[in-house]
Formats: sequence, structure tokens, C-alpha cells
Amino acid sequence: MFDLICPAGHVVEAWFAHSADFEAQKAQGLLECPVCGSRDMTKAPMAPAVATSPADAPTPAETWRRFVRALKAHVVAHCDWVGADFAQEVRRRHRAGEDRGVWGEASPDEARALVEEEVPVLPLPFRGPGTTDA
Repeated sequence: MFDLICPAGHVVEAWFAHSADFEAQKAQGLLECPVCGSRDMTKAPMAPAVATSPADAPTPAETWRRFVRALKAHVVAHCDWVGADFAQEVRRRHRAGEDRGVWGEASPDEARALVEEEVPVLPLPFRGPGTTDA
């Protein structure tokens, strides 16, 4: 896990299997600041996380919360919030071949219908803008 920083000073937590993965993704231009879109991301100085005892290690719940926060930051930065119009909008964009993702709200019946129509969707472990669930 690394903290990455862009030239504007935005710090983002990112997970890589090892340092070489970070370097490879940086070289391919795959790293992007979720706040400003800069692709000039570098590792921020940070203290190593060393668990000296099992009590010092992050709990599975804390690891999950960190993951959900990072996922939500990515979705907010790269997808359009469409609220209750999710089913109609994702269906329209899928048929039009649009690449930019959307996120919003759908009933279980709407979600099932999208899956049956082979529209790629998945549930997210957080709610929309203005909520504090992650």
C-alpha cells in the first residue's frame, strides 16, 4: 500500500502487489489522480506500516473500509452520478457504446432486468453523494 501524490498535492492511497507494479503502471500511464485527473503521480513519503503484534495489524473491517473509501473516490472521479435515472441511463449509454461509467440507484427489479439484458452492472458497497457510509 502506498500513498500517491499528484503535482496539485492530492494524496491518494493505492494498493500494489509490490513496488515494481507501481513502476510498471506509472510507465504505462495508468495512474491518475481521482481528484484532478493528473497522470503525474509519485509515491508520497510515508512511514512503513509495521505490525509489531497482531493487535497492531489493521482489522479486516478496517481493511475493508479503506478499500471502500478508495473505490468510492475512484467512482466519484471517473463516473457520472445519475441518481434514480440509473437504469435508463446505463442502458442508453451501453447501447450507444459510451465508455464513461455511471452510478446511481436502481431497484432490485431494475438491476435484475439490466443483468438479463447483459448490460454490465454491479452493486457498489456505498451510497450516493452526500452520504457518509464509507
